[in-house]
Amino acid sequence: MTRFSLSRWLGILIKEFIQLRRDRLTFGMIVGIPILQLVLFGFAINSDPKHLPTAVVMAEPGPAARAFVAAMQNSGYFDVLGRVSEDQAARALARGEVQFVVSFPPDFQRDLVRGRPVAIAVEADATDPQATGGAVAVLNHLGAELFAPDLPGRRLAAIAPVELRVLRRYNPEGITAYNIVPGLLGVILTLTMVLMTGLAMTRERERGTFENLMATPATPFEVITGKLVPYVLIGLVQVTLVLIAARWIFHVPMLGSIALLYGVVLIFIVANLVLGITFSSIARNQLQAMQMTFFFFLPSMLLSGFMFPFRGMPEWAQAVGSLLPLTHFLVLVRGILLKASGTALLWPSIWPILLFTGVVLAVGLRTFRRTLD
Repeated sequence: MTRFSLSRWLGILIKEFIQLRRDRLTFGMIVGIPILQLVLFGFAINSDPKHLPTAVVMAEPGPAARAFVAAMQNSGYFDVLGRVSEDQAARALARGEVQFVVSFPPDFQRDLVRGRPVAIAVEADATDPQATGGAVAVLNHLGAELFAPDLPGRRLAAIAPVELRVLRRYNPEGITAYNIVPGLLGVILTLTMVLMTGLAMTRERERGTFENLMATPATPFEVITGKLVPYVLIGLVQVTLVLIAARWIFHVPMLGSIALLYGVVLIFIVANLVLGITFSSIARNQLQAMQMTFFFFLPSMLLSGFMFPFRGMPEWAQAVGSLLPLTHFLVLVRGILLKASGTALLWPSIWPILLFTGVVLAVGLRTFRRTLD
């Protein structure tokens, strides 16, 4: 039996460190992933979002209504974008431009002073229930804290000066599944499409079969599209399975056009497949392709609004998240299923995915030609 040799062991140890140093991508992942997780979880993730965009519908801009709006702003939970009409507020809420619409009734000031019942209507975009809970709780106490000192009769009678009537639009019961299950469409497609495409293309290059295929009379366009179409079909099958489960197991409402949903899904699938091809053209082996996939998947999960409220993140994290196609896809799929949104309302979230696809495709074609050379 061969005895343990410290010199041989040290030689193997040194060789591994040299290989790690030469493999810059792997070394970057070893250092980068812990730093990325620390930054995202430490600074970007916030389960109690503040500074939520809010529109105000005010029939009579009296002192009491203005004081209430100022108190909302000072609470830190609301960013009041301004006064709008009822139609403008409804459109802004449907597009996802605002999280809340606060409506003051006519004669709000007079009824409040005379001790009559006063109610403020609050419409909340409840497609993400977690994003509205803290802000609604603040509103429930705001009226009593603001007006009770000036209305001693109300205070002695233990009657709330202002009644808050909250209407949770698009998800009245605040069911979490209505938010999570549609989002799983994007999460599943992001992981499987990018990973499968990157590994498949890299595996063929490692085995030499891809170069042999390129040497045939088939054009590069025929080769690439022929290899991608099966993954498109796989993605559509995955989406169909998730939609069936969403409808019959989780009872997620499907108010919009299913054909429009599949059209949006197709755009998103193509974006992820293009990204997978780009990763495969950059990676030297399957391990590197897998590492790049997870390095992209981690911020997509955390910064897209799937796990944590998007508006609860700091501005720099929202800017990074806006570059990711999953962020916009979540808006699209929830808008179609829960809000019955049409193409006009969805276009602001469609064109960023198309732009992402074009930019990544340009990078992929450049690196792909360099790989073939």
